[in-house]
Amino acid sequence: MRFIDHRLMEESSADTSSSSSSHYFSIFTNYPLISAVLAFTIAQVIKFFTTWYKENRWDLKRLVGSGGMPSSHSATVTALAMAVGLQEGFGGSHFAIALILSSIVMYDATGVRLHAGRQAEVLNQIVYELPAEHPLAESLPLRELLGHTPPQVVAGGVLGTVTAVFGYLFTFMHS
Repeated sequence: MRFIDHRLMEESSADTSSSSSSHYFSIFTNYPLISAVLAFTIAQVIKFFTTWYKENRWDLKRLVGSGGMPSSHSATVTALAMAVGLQEGFGGSHFAIALILSSIVMYDATGVRLHAGRQAEVLNQIVYELPAEHPLAESLPLRELLGHTPPQVVAGGVLGTVTAVFGYLFTFMHS
């Protein structure tokens, strides 16, 4: 009996080691992860081209910066939650975790981060108006574009949902 157990363990570990290399590549087929990254990328590219359209200049910071229309944070977490729901079902604990995470991120984007950005605007204006001899007059300005307005968050949520649904349909059609 001990010999059989040992042999089963060897077979099991051989199966694990041969399939573990495929686990490393499964990240490239992880539908929720791909949906979230794709939604983030699309949102950032939209911001990049929107800045070019509005201001007639290219701003590479818009490809990675926060704030603006649509919310890339909202797009990312909504795509993740929707993809998890579509893949594993909307009644499971994985979807519940993703939904709560999405809600917190989206609430934070319109709450704390939006107001921190508005405070940064006021502080930058105060520092700008200081006399040149004041020790804070040479301070670097604070980043002002931190949070999102509710329409920006909703737009990000819609973008994330659409990205996840199209990804699901694409995956479903090609499987």
